[in-house]
Amino acid sequence: MKLQRMVGHLPALIHPAPESVLGIGFGAGVSAGTFTRYKTIKRITVCEIEPVIPPISNQYFGFHNYNVLEDPRTRIVYDDARHYLMTATEKFDIIASDPLDVFAKGTAALYSYEYFEAVKKRLKPGGIFTLYVPLYETDERTIKSELATFFEAFPDGTVWANTIDGRGYDMVFMGGPGPMKIDLDAMQRRLGHPDYTAVASSLNGIGVNSPIDLMATYAGRKADLAPWLK
Repeated sequence: MKLQRMVGHLPALIHPAPESVLGIGFGAGVSAGTFTRYKTIKRITVCEIEPVIPPISNQYFGFHNYNVLEDPRTRIVYDDARHYLMTATEKFDIIASDPLDVFAKGTAALYSYEYFEAVKKRLKPGGIFTLYVPLYETDERTIKSELATFFEAFPDGTVWANTIDGRGYDMVFMGGPGPMKIDLDAMQRRLGHPDYTAVASSLNGIGVNSPIDLMATYAGRKADLAPWLK
């Protein structure tokens, strides 16, 4: 739950005023549902390849995903994510990619350099991209490849960790067209505003009680990890 909400909260809190979001993969709907907590967000587009998923997820996980399927801001596009990114004309403030685990057949294409380049073309200036990356059921060689590929496309990208008992379990990669400014004071002010009550509640639900708690999941950037990736 923490990882799925981090995919949404990290970019939505760092971006000063996001209005449009593209979610890649509906799944349990939790990542997409996170964006319903933000009043500035006017459009939530979710690209899902399997039509049976959203209604079934809504049936079983509606409470956890804030009934995102029924939110009037939500639009579901049934398409392959790569095809949609290469043919759509709309650009987004946030693109949150939460597909199947990379080891699932066919999913590796959503961790490729070509996919990341397609994502960049659909980001507005100052836009933010987040990507879920599992550490379980994988190996060091694969993680190195995923990180090196991401940093090739997003040289100013960052890595954020979700740990269990102090050990890495999965991660969020985050990047954009250029360097990203993180203003903790602004984030703190927003979370203290009545319009952000639902956001604060969602964060509290995963044990994040302040922007500092969220930023404490930071795990590194290209400059830190380059020797390991060499």
